[in-house]
Amino acid sequence: MSIDVNNESGTEVDEQAILDIARYALARMRIHPLSELSVIVVDADAMEQLHIQWMDLPGPTDVMSFPMDELRPPSKGDDEPPQGLLGDIVLCPEVAAKQGTEAPTQHSMDEELQLLTVHGVLHLLGYDHEEPDEKAEMFGLQAAIVDGWRAEKGLTGPSPAPTVS
Repeated sequence: MSIDVNNESGTEVDEQAILDIARYALARMRIHPLSELSVIVVDADAMEQLHIQWMDLPGPTDVMSFPMDELRPPSKGDDEPPQGLLGDIVLCPEVAAKQGTEAPTQHSMDEELQLLTVHGVLHLLGYDHEEPDEKAEMFGLQAAIVDGWRAEKGLTGPSPAPTVS
């Protein structure tokens, strides 16, 4: 799996954890190990510009996903997982820090960025949360991936509750 993490935000973030959880999520979703992903960490001003440009919404947001090859997880009967360019995930640590402190189970900015990374990966793979059934599926999968990764890493305490709307 080729995953690049570029921190352009000026904020210190746990880049290794972002890389690890992205790799874990893609493996869990059975995406081909030769697929490529880019994660970019930006400041609030850059995120706001992207949010306005692509979503026509004001203010910075927490995560945005820009799919490339529109890969989907393989079906149960598929022998070969899909391979290609997944796309870009853009994260904003300033928004993540705020969300982490406002969440029902308060958590760190880095824990929120890990959750948002998984959220972004799922969006790149075609998952969405516009409808209640889609939201239940996506957020359930997101929680399972984050919990699985945390267990594998031996991290204790409750997993961050989804703060992505």
